Amino acid sequence: MAEAKPMKLTFLGTGTSIGVPVIACNCSVCKSTNAHDKRFRTSAMVSVDGQNIIIDCGPDFRFQMLKQNVEDINAVLFTHEHRDHIAGLDDIRAFNYILNKTIPIYGTKHVLEAIKTEFPYIFSEGRYFGAPQLTVNEISENRFSIGDTEILPIMIMHDKLPIMGFRIGDLTYITDASFISDAEKEKIKGSKVLVINALRNSKHVSHFSLNEAIELINEVKPEQAFLTHISHFLGLHDEVEKKLPPNVHLAYDNLIVDI
Repeated sequence: MAEAKPMKLTFLGTGTSIGVPVIACNCSVCKSTNAHDKRFRTSAMVSVDGQNIIIDCGPDFRFQMLKQNVEDINAVLFTHEHRDHIAGLDDIRAFNYILNKTIPIYGTKHVLEAIKTEFPYIFSEGRYFGAPQLTVNEISENRFSIGDTEILPIMIMHDKLPIMGFRIGDLTYITDASFISDAEKEKIKGSKVLVINALRNSKHVSHFSLNEAIELINEVKPEQAFLTHISHFLGLHDEVEKKLPPNVHLAYDNLIVDI
């Protein structure tokens, strides 16, 4: 990787696909009054090289942008095509209107095809006037750049679905992983900060459990690790946090990490 540059990571959302609290659930986590137990769908913003790069824009995207008072974004990276990671795409149009610019999006071929299927009105020949204005960029396993920012894709598995994590300088961001090959783990090593999913305590077919996430952290040895894509099954934030290794923390919505 190129020489690391200072950056800021903002956790826009740290919850699972149905968020926390879960509708109609009366468990202690969903009834908690602690703000750290209230989680929008998983998304993040990396501020580096004078740019704001969004990673995934799920159904809570509009609220996340308003909460953080974000006035400009430069690109959106998609890890994969599940709706909790793409459903907020339409709200990009606010940036089109206010800033009078198109927004580049980046994803693999199958992710972009899925987005075109989910949002046909954005890409139709007779495009609706109010549809988002996007510049579509297909990416693969090869390094690519957004402005002056170099990004290294990390190929991971979400059950049987190939998806992407991203390394940006000293930050590696991975969500929805259930398997990472040894070759791809090598790309993570040397990161100062690793973000990794930890859905719940018990094993899950398409997500790392808490123990599996900690095993990966111990293997690749980042200076700090933050757990995301958290369900209500993991437990209360403050109670889980006490049990974690010193360099591992539960991420929470609106947490900002300087790297």
